[in-house]
Amino acid sequence: MTAAKILIVEDETPIREMIAFQLHRAGYETLEAGDCGQARQLLADERPDLALIDWMLPDMSGLELTRMLKRDKEYEDLAVIMLTARGDEHDKVSGLEGGADDYVTKPFSARELIARIQAVLRRSQNAADDVMEAGVLRLDAGGHRVTVGGNDVRLGPTEFRLLKFLMTHPERVYSRTRLLDRVWGANVYVEERTVDVHVRRLRKALSEHDADRYIQTVRGAGYRFSVNSA
Repeated sequence: MTAAKILIVEDETPIREMIAFQLHRAGYETLEAGDCGQARQLLADERPDLALIDWMLPDMSGLELTRMLKRDKEYEDLAVIMLTARGDEHDKVSGLEGGADDYVTKPFSARELIARIQAVLRRSQNAADDVMEAGVLRLDAGGHRVTVGGNDVRLGPTEFRLLKFLMTHPERVYSRTRLLDRVWGANVYVEERTVDVHVRRLRKALSEHDADRYIQTVRGAGYRFSVNSA
């Protein structure tokens, strides 16, 4: 199983390095940022599974960063744990209402932090296992199965990931470059025409069930998933 990747956004270097060390010992991969600007640069190239964000940062508060991420379609599903010395109830409520999935008050033990991370990641994974339905299509992420009217649609792993991503973001147009980043990964270097090949394969599989119309080409822009007519 691939290790979960954790983004640590903390301006105090000793604390950030201590957290990274403990997370490495627990089997996680880490990314480190000292402020919100660095965090956003990393997020443009990497796809962490969870972000640990300190409340007090030099260029923007961690709460503002969390709110910004949760308003952005690209990062709205990113799990976030706020780290802060502000432990009163009002601050905790503000953090959670701002989009954080959990709130850890400093000082904290490595054991507590890792337990909180594991709990949030489990909840995120459970959410990712939801069944999605659109039109005649039904995608069971946990069971890795696509059906139309109870009939199985045979898809390769890449076509499945592509369909899942598009169904998760309906009515939104994605360029080939963006699909490569989101479905294949930002650090996987393949040609843009690869997207067209897999879109054709996906459409061919769906055409047997008259569902290929949901994968729509937007000339000059890219592709979108829509149950409405193009």
